[in-house]
Amino acid sequence: MADITVEKTLALIKPDAMNWADEIIEEIKRNGFKILQKRRIQLSPEEAANFYAEHYGKMFFPSLVAFMSSSDIIVMVLAKQNAIKEWKELLGPTDSRRAKEEEPRSLRACYGHDNTKNALHGSDSEYAADKEIKFMFPDAYSIMEPVERGTAMKDYLRSQVNPTLVKGLTELCHEKPDDPLEWLAQWILKNNPNKPQVETI
Repeated sequence: MADITVEKTLALIKPDAMNWADEIIEEIKRNGFKILQKRRIQLSPEEAANFYAEHYGKMFFPSLVAFMSSSDIIVMVLAKQNAIKEWKELLGPTDSRRAKEEEPRSLRACYGHDNTKNALHGSDSEYAADKEIKFMFPDAYSIMEPVERGTAMKDYLRSQVNPTLVKGLTELCHEKPDDPLEWLAQWILKNNPNKPQVETI
């Protein structure tokens, strides 16, 4: 069976679509996306310029920065198998006018207006998703690694989990405590190889 990796992508509900934020979030969930992180913020012009730095020098850059810093937005980290591709498909073409003609059921067709006021943002690639998530969620990023399945998960369990668990179960058989589950839980907490080491001063 092929390995399955759950991808992450960044989604923004832009100022022009905030009135329909609840509807959009429900549509996101209906399409099988898991919302890992969500927050409502207002970007400063400097933050908006940094986020869209790749467009610096283009004619639309000043209006894009002004628009994205004009009022609140909702920022989300979405997770799903093939999240980047499927979120882009759900969004539709970047220009909402084109989306209305070519993909009238897409989110940008339903909630957007033009090429700038196009309701939503989605990461273009895995590299972009990684960079944009770090930008919007710098503190939470470390706990949101992709969920691995298949061979990758088996390898992780074999190398990181099983050795400690086997030791614990072996000692459990020797000790024969009255409450095996409680004993094992306490043993794992005490012998967790990944717990932080605190030096005594």
